[in-house]
Amino acid sequence: AAVAAESFGDRVFQLTPSASSTTVTEGHDNVFQLCFTDPNQGRTAADFIKNNGLAQKVAVIYNNSDDYSTGIYQGFKAQAETVGLEIVSTTTFPEDTTTDFSAQITDAYNNGAEMIFLPIYYTPASNILIQASQKGYDFTYFGCDGLDGILTLEGFDTSLAEGVMLLTPFSADADDERTQSFVSKYNELHGETPNQFAADGYDAVYIIYEALQAAGCTGDMSAEEICEALIPVFTDPGFSVDGLTGSGMQWGTNGEVSKDPLIVQITNGVYVSQ
Repeated sequence: AAVAAESFGDRVFQLTPSASSTTVTEGHDNVFQLCFTDPNQGRTAADFIKNNGLAQKVAVIYNNSDDYSTGIYQGFKAQAETVGLEIVSTTTFPEDTTTDFSAQITDAYNNGAEMIFLPIYYTPASNILIQASQKGYDFTYFGCDGLDGILTLEGFDTSLAEGVMLLTPFSADADDERTQSFVSKYNELHGETPNQFAADGYDAVYIIYEALQAAGCTGDMSAEEICEALIPVFTDPGFSVDGLTGSGMQWGTNGEVSKDPLIVQITNGVYVSQ
């Protein structure tokens, strides 16, 4: 959000692969998102859980000092009420450095939760999985794109994440040629499987390239001239891009991307599309 304010003032075009708060684009005609917005992630998660009968009684643990976590929770809560999904426990924690989640986990258990919804990042989520296992609690878990990366977290026993489901724009197990080529090259360079953060970052570069081509931009143009040329391209209904994280991606005048989310489940230590 801080960068968006500065880029707007300087008229520098901005496409963010990871800043998902709606406040990032509000009032900034030069700022566009490649990631899903927070409320949209929450709504999509609630629909998927309900429509697939994954759970009826759900607990939520979220970071109430974080716009990302709070925004997803608010979207999830509203949609859960609409579709008849029962939230039996809602607990918070104040910051990403929090490590003790015993109170939150116990509250979920005491209120009969079948599933814990985790609209948080993978580091605190890993602690929740560890501590729930230590207490012998058998929950299922559902998260959003912030959980992507938990399998490569140093020192974490990935067997504890077996069965965890998460909403993401990218799945490394997809069998299309574009994805498999990217995964193969990424593995070759970095020695690990790319997650959605890598894929969104990769897509962002090539989306800007496509827009520059469509706008007829040249290297002698100023940053402000390029910005003013790219904005109408991105908001043109005829402009769409196929990438790793979506086919036919388009953008509205509010800067929000339109693309279909994927649901993956951790199975035998890898992400598997659902």
